[in-house]
Amino acid sequence: MLSKRILLLSCCAPCSSAVIEKLKSDGVDFEVVFFNPNIHPIDEYVKRRDEQVQLCNKMGIKVVELEYEPKKWFEAVKGFENEPERGKRCSICFYYRLKRVMEYAKENGFDGVGSVLGVSRWKDLNQVNEAGYRAEKDTDFCYIEIEGRKGGLQERRNFLIKELKLYNQDYCGCVFSVRDKKD
Repeated sequence: MLSKRILLLSCCAPCSSAVIEKLKSDGVDFEVVFFNPNIHPIDEYVKRRDEQVQLCNKMGIKVVELEYEPKKWFEAVKGFENEPERGKRCSICFYYRLKRVMEYAKENGFDGVGSVLGVSRWKDLNQVNEAGYRAEKDTDFCYIEIEGRKGGLQERRNFLIKELKLYNQDYCGCVFSVRDKKD
């Protein structure tokens, strides 16, 4: 069991559902943070944010929303628009989001940051963890690896999506990954 107070970065309710349930049942002291300036268009962002808040409320977990500033995100990934899914753009995106969440966590009394950014089959958990450790080094704040697929969590996630009727989108939110899926 994790004994630290952690902040869990979530991209969406489906990816976080089984992990939240597991952390809660393990007695972990945690909150969820929604920081996703990569999600476009704004209607999609709002839909995912509201779904995340609804899930956290249902599970009795506090959720924090950080600023939605897509212009800054576009600046961070500029020049990498044509990278494929799981390419350099994704590494930059993960790092950008994890670093900002670590800064917030450090300022607000948390002991570490974990994420569910690697739960989706479209993402590479090793790539997420590499970005997390880079952000850890640059912020001097603890990154905690979270495995959200193994040990029955993928099956539980699929069950919760159906059981709770969660909106289960088919792209990470990045306008560039939408293009990848259409190719």
